[in-house]
Amino acid sequence: MSTMQVELVKPDGRLWSGEASFVFARTKSGEIGVLPHHIPLMAQLVDDAPIRIDGVDGESLTFAVDGGFLSVSDKVVTILAEDAVVAADIDVDAAQRDAASDDPKRQARARARLRAVGKSD
Repeated sequence: MSTMQVELVKPDGRLWSGEASFVFARTKSGEIGVLPHHIPLMAQLVDDAPIRIDGVDGESLTFAVDGGFLSVSDKVVTILAEDAVVAADIDVDAAQRDAASDDPKRQARARARLRAVGKSD
């Protein structure tokens, strides 16, 4: 099985790093699925969408990502996120409250978190 190195980094440090077989993300240009040996690219991430990383061990991890960039080279995918949190750590009640706020940035972050845990906003 062919794999690629994936790094998910936010301003305060690395959130996740490891070998993966697939990455799914939503960019300003549309949805993208990245497999090993994908053509090089750089894309801007949308502000309110999850990212899924399928590890080589069969585990699928979902992260709520609040903006940033996706960089793909032959064997490395780097996700530079303005903010990110793994789905397992999301406080759904807080995200639902934030989705109802008047702050558009807060609403976008809440939508990403709710989508990461499979809840509609």
